[in-house]
Amino acid sequence: MKRLLAAAAVLATLTSTALAGEITIFADSNFRGNRATLDRDAPDLARDGFNDRISSIAIRSGVWQICEHANFGGRCAELGPGEYRNLPDFNDAISSIREVRRGPDRGQGGPGRWDDRDGRDGRGGRGDRDDRRGGDDVQLFSSQRFEGSQVGLSRDQRSLGDINFNDRIGSIVIQEGRWEFCEHADFRGQCVVYGPGRYAFLEQMNNRISSMRRVR
Repeated sequence: MKRLLAAAAVLATLTSTALAGEITIFADSNFRGNRATLDRDAPDLARDGFNDRISSIAIRSGVWQICEHANFGGRCAELGPGEYRNLPDFNDAISSIREVRRGPDRGQGGPGRWDDRDGRDGRGGRGDRDDRRGGDDVQLFSSQRFEGSQVGLSRDQRSLGDINFNDRIGSIVIQEGRWEFCEHADFRGQCVVYGPGRYAFLEQMNNRISSMRRVR
């Protein structure tokens, strides 16, 4: 009996390890500079020498929460598996990281749920349908924080000027799929890919998007 219990304990440990997520953090954008790979929560990145020093992230598995203050305080975001060459909302502003959903969870990619802890932009993700209009995959807003004029789309748009939204997007809600947003028509210029979630601020892409298309 004792042998069976010991074997079960070992199996549980191995299973837990196998399901643990993995995240690699980089000091510079485009996966350059000092790096560290984590498979555990980091409530204070100062201990690892990375407090306010992260500019890009690669997530192999799991869904991870990044926060601007130690002990997961302040503004936070959830990121799924994928490569994040730059962090427009959190560049050099991350002080703690933790895994919030275990498992391989591969293939999602792109940004996850952006969660302002002050509650101004609400909390979204796949389960939140409050801002969905008419079943559209993407909801565009002309102002930050989901304010101003809005339009819903479920198809590629080579030129947002055709719907009077060229260089007018200040926030986005994505219900389904991963979408690429580009600064010029025909998907040219600087582009960024967003996955399902609520994006109250677009940082360098604010009022600079001229085309969009679904990439997954």
